[in-house]
Amino acid sequence: MVMRMNVTIKDVAKRANVAPSTVSRVIADSPRISKETKERVWKAMEELGYYPNAIARSLASKVTNTLGLIMPRSTEEAFSNPFFPEVMRGISVVAHREKYDLLLSTSGNKEEEKEAVIRMVKGKRVDGIILLSSRTTDELIPWLRDEKFPFVVIGKPLDARGVYWVDNDNIGASKLATNYLIKHGHREIAFISGSLEYVVSLDRLDGYKLALEENGLTFKRELVEQEEFSEDGGYRAMMKILERAKPTGVVVTDDVMAFGVIRATIDKGFRVPEDISIVGFNNIPLSAFANPPLTTIDISTFELGIKSAELLIARLKQKEIESDHIIVPVKLIERKSCVSR
Repeated sequence: MVMRMNVTIKDVAKRANVAPSTVSRVIADSPRISKETKERVWKAMEELGYYPNAIARSLASKVTNTLGLIMPRSTEEAFSNPFFPEVMRGISVVAHREKYDLLLSTSGNKEEEKEAVIRMVKGKRVDGIILLSSRTTDELIPWLRDEKFPFVVIGKPLDARGVYWVDNDNIGASKLATNYLIKHGHREIAFISGSLEYVVSLDRLDGYKLALEENGLTFKRELVEQEEFSEDGGYRAMMKILERAKPTGVVVTDDVMAFGVIRATIDKGFRVPEDISIVGFNNIPLSAFANPPLTTIDISTFELGIKSAELLIARLKQKEIESDHIIVPVKLIERKSCVSR
């Protein structure tokens, strides 16, 4: 590649053997310019080391080639859980392939979160938005829907009308985890989740209840606890349960929380898995190195990111879309944190 100072559109036009106005239209991605001409102009830009000013390009084309990512909590909290870096890795792969940049927004509360989205949309900073979680009382989804702004949600919304989303079958996944323990002879099975303000927590609680019901087992409120999605949250939840009940198995809807559950179980004088078996969710890399290695539900986090970005970009490019949602399959990974009773 030839590197020159002060390369201009005229230089590019001369190299590509087109008019300067044609170069401007290529930068604006005008549909009136043929694919062959666009490729020739972009090749000339690359050879000359010319990159159009991003702001000027977005003003000309009315697109930014940028996707907004909305985290559901502060950066410190979000990146302490491997789910979010992994789902963002999937999004990044597709964004890079399709030549989109990413604009990440984190916030301390729901008000700051909404303000960040409004700035992105009203300030024309992004072409579309990916929400990395779905809450039961979500103000962003109805606002974006009313604005008719392209967005995709990771997690099935409580009200999915007119919303594009990507998720697992969380009810089925939770049934899979609970049935695994039941199959191994467990009857007193606890359930620990993150906050029930998240739809994923509600769905997994429903799956747990269904598995109990279908196997003739009674749902016991004292065996259920919710806490924040963190190792300390899992520890606190398990401590509360062990103060009022003695489960032989536990379904934990997050691997990081499950690490805290293991720690609480041991601190209370029980052994894992000999006394209490544990099944987690997400299959994060550290799960294989826990003590004991954690049996978990692999939700294909990377694939959730891939599919959410592909769905949003398909919308932005006005491609034909078969469905407004994508269900990513799950599988159970057996390790050493469960034994038969």
